[in-house]
Amino acid sequence: MRIRRDNAITVVIDVQDRLFPHIDGHAELEQRLEKYIVGMQILNMPMIVTEQYPQGLGRTIPSLQAALADYYSPMEKMTFSCCGEQEFTDSLENLGRKQVLLIGVEAHICVLQTALDLRAAGYRPVILEDCVSSRNPNDKRVAIERMRRAGCVITTMESAIFELCGVAGTETFKRISKLLK
Repeated sequence: MRIRRDNAITVVIDVQDRLFPHIDGHAELEQRLEKYIVGMQILNMPMIVTEQYPQGLGRTIPSLQAALADYYSPMEKMTFSCCGEQEFTDSLENLGRKQVLLIGVEAHICVLQTALDLRAAGYRPVILEDCVSSRNPNDKRVAIERMRRAGCVITTMESAIFELCGVAGTETFKRISKLLK
């Protein structure tokens, strides 16, 4: 399955300030998430941001709030799966896009449950393996394998961005290329 610009959306799941410092590889993950978000803005791609119980886990980390800019309008949730929130499912349905690129934390909880529910609802979840993590690296490893076996597409940040860009030699490509150097 090819990821198509006119059929894709990104969901930034629960990258929140009270949890994020405990995530395995959080410093490197933060850099990749920022690059990916900027790349999606260059490509003019829609994004949804979620925050799990922000009263307890805080808000999206400041660097991502800054990178998201106008895209930062988080949907608060209590369910682990984003699909458990009507506002989220309504937003996806209204956009009419079937390929849902998932980034964020934690891979074995909110990302996994969202991916499985999206798959069951007829969407094509795409997991950016280097843009998700968990507190425990083994939890992430097992979650990635489970999502793969459930029919989710597993890819990387750079691969997804270039696939969405689609063609070299344009001004968009030049901006993407500069971003990823």
